[in-house]
Amino acid sequence: MKTAIYPGSFDPITLGHLNIIRRTSTIFDRVVVCIMPNAGKMHPMFTREERVELARRVVSRVVAHLPNVTVETYDGLLAEYAKQFDKAVIVKGLRAGTDFENEFQMALINQKINPELDTMFLTASQKYTFLSSSVVKELAGYGADLTPFVPCEIIEDVRARAMRSE
Repeated sequence: MKTAIYPGSFDPITLGHLNIIRRTSTIFDRVVVCIMPNAGKMHPMFTREERVELARRVVSRVVAHLPNVTVETYDGLLAEYAKQFDKAVIVKGLRAGTDFENEFQMALINQKINPELDTMFLTASQKYTFLSSSVVKELAGYGADLTPFVPCEIIEDVRARAMRSE
């Protein structure tokens, strides 16, 4: 069974993330959306447990179309997490050249830690190349319409959290 691991902080999960999940699910037998801490993101909007719940809510809506997708969480190194799967592949979505530089470096580090681990890059669909969780959080803080950016199941959660943060 070919397993893909799609790691990220998903704070919050966006339509761009969901696009990568959908596309990955057509390539691999199993897709694990792995919600992980990100040392570079010091003040997340949602706790990791909340992000797992939000991602599971989104994935469960489309489960009829994506029965091979699960959501998990892990505290340690991604390369170590991947060792529990037979020949897992890390999937990373790329929006721009700067994404490639950062992700390429991480892929090399992950392969150094786990030589069996490969990374596959999927370019973002054109309509999501600008989209990031950071953009969503900023828009939510201004009360903008989040419909084009966030799955409908979690829009109210994002709005409510943005309003509490002010």
